[in-house]
Amino acid sequence: MKLGVVGLPNVGKSTLFNAITKAGAECANYPFCTIEPNVGVVPVPDERLYKLAALYNSKQITHTVIEFVDIAGLVKGASKGEGLGNKFLSHIREVDAIVHVVRCFSDPNVTHVDGGIDAVRDIETINLELIFADIDTVSRRLDRAKTQSKSGDRHIADEIEVLNKVLDALTRGKAVKNLGLSDDELQFVSPLYLLSAKPVIYAANIAESEIGKPYNGQVARVAEYAEADGCEVIVVCAKIEDELNSLEPGDRRTFMDELGIAESGLDRLVTASYRLLGLISYLTAGEKETRAWTVTRGTKAPGAAGKIHTDFEKGFIRAEVVDCKTLLECGSYNAAKEKGKVRSEGKDYVVNDGDVILFRFNV
Repeated sequence: MKLGVVGLPNVGKSTLFNAITKAGAECANYPFCTIEPNVGVVPVPDERLYKLAALYNSKQITHTVIEFVDIAGLVKGASKGEGLGNKFLSHIREVDAIVHVVRCFSDPNVTHVDGGIDAVRDIETINLELIFADIDTVSRRLDRAKTQSKSGDRHIADEIEVLNKVLDALTRGKAVKNLGLSDDELQFVSPLYLLSAKPVIYAANIAESEIGKPYNGQVARVAEYAEADGCEVIVVCAKIEDELNSLEPGDRRTFMDELGIAESGLDRLVTASYRLLGLISYLTAGEKETRAWTVTRGTKAPGAAGKIHTDFEKGFIRAEVVDCKTLLECGSYNAAKEKGKVRSEGKDYVVNDGDVILFRFNV
């Protein structure tokens, strides 16, 4: 789960990423590989884990996590190699979704590359760079496909038809994610890792003085643009998020209460990102550990078991399942079982968000 943080210069992207990185440092005991300096690893907020851990007297709690990748060097003309354009493009191809940081604050001490604040103009600058890069990618693939079509392969002919459709839309300024391509069409498009095909969350960055106040005109314009684009908007103050994540948990909560913030912008961003990628969490619990596991919505029980260990999937027998809320209401696993709330599910069971699962397997 990788999300690329993008934005024009001086929009607050680096400040927000610094906040993400500080939050990630708290995850040092989580089981993930060495992370490059430009990646922040952030836990997905889940209050159910703490309640479940208290029920089981668990020694450890392990959240599921999301990686945020700092995409540097985006300026107008990036698709033509301006600034660090090539590096920007290569990094963004590797992420699953984009967090697009948009400046919605005025500050005479922070210059804007285009001379003034205009959130929608800034969004369109980046979106056009993605589309320009995709036009180049699709055109090159289309040229190769036309050469290969001389063999008479019907599969190549179908690919040419789809690529022409995509190229026509791109040249009209339409992002690939908004084309409503069918699964058959996506088999030709997905291998190209097109930038405008990535799902997007807009992070509207406001000033400290605007926290708790009605959203300003720039934020309203971003919200209107995002709705038309089929995207979600998270309003954040990157500077405050950076300050929050430099504090100890107790001090952080006090500071948030003083600001009238119930949930940090970073937590809202992480939760929205998780939702954007179509992900859910099922839970396992015991005295040793209570843990969240990430699966794609629609995953069946054996596939979910395989997230823990491949042997669980290979030797899957059944899954003993109870909803987390129900389990907590019953007060214990045995009580839930006595009340008939624990279900025995087979290979075709589709896992739901918040399922507490005990897998039975044999290898």
